[in-house]
Amino acid sequence: MSFRIDPKKPFAEELRRTGVELIDEAMAALSLQPDGPHAAVHDARKKFKRLRALYRFVADEDPKFRKAENIRFRDIARSLSQAREAAALVETIHHLQQFSRSDAETQALASAHDALAERRDAMTRDDGDLPARIDAALTECEKGKHALLQLSLPSGKKTAAKRIRQTWLKQRRNARDAMRHCHDKAEDEDFHDLRKSGQVYWMHLALMRKIWPSAMRAKKIDAKRLVDLLGHEHDLSVLAALADDEPERFAEGDTLALLREAIIHRQQALRKECLDLADHVFAESAKTESDIVSLLWEYAAA
Repeated sequence: MSFRIDPKKPFAEELRRTGVELIDEAMAALSLQPDGPHAAVHDARKKFKRLRALYRFVADEDPKFRKAENIRFRDIARSLSQAREAAALVETIHHLQQFSRSDAETQALASAHDALAERRDAMTRDDGDLPARIDAALTECEKGKHALLQLSLPSGKKTAAKRIRQTWLKQRRNARDAMRHCHDKAEDEDFHDLRKSGQVYWMHLALMRKIWPSAMRAKKIDAKRLVDLLGHEHDLSVLAALADDEPERFAEGDTLALLREAIIHRQQALRKECLDLADHVFAESAKTESDIVSLLWEYAAA
């Protein structure tokens, strides 16, 4: 599927078409599982994130639909995520190993990797109810698809342009607020909020890229890089929390202390890099950018 909306066509129809395709592709991944169930879950969860970003464009006109379907697909993703999150922590150690500062740290990270790989494998083996959870997810997807097909939105190019401007303005303001909090307080939750705002932003850039392909593509590349960096930062926070909650997993020698030092050092560097890039990605005011996007939509739709 091409995740984009054609401004030459009615917005409501394009939104429904895009949403149905995302749901169908997620269901196909979960049903067919060409690369195994865990790869299928990972693929489906990416579709659900795009779907939830898409539904932000109906929040003002049908808030009940948006709230209900956002919760539906959020909960589906969560129900499938246990093994994926365990695998992500192993990938986080791989990331840390690239920045090791000493032989002792290298050895500690190798030990932590083995412990987390064992945890991942155990969770994968114990994930015996995954087929049942996938079946339940498919049932909920069917319900979500039915709800989308019943969705009725006002039509008209002016209405669509207004809807786009309002949604863009709200999301860009959310991003600016999250970025300000990161500069001021630098709490884990603030960076997580910035990551979520960045994800929505690059998905919306992808969705709207037909209104100005070259500019939207350039913005999307920077936004995706920011999201990837913030993803690494978030994974480090999750790893740090696991080390605090289950220190016995890293009890060999100085593994726990060195792991914590490696996390802190890399996280500090990542946060600075993220904020420098976020200042660039979100440099334009929310109002100015939302007005421009709305005008570009009207021009492309004419």
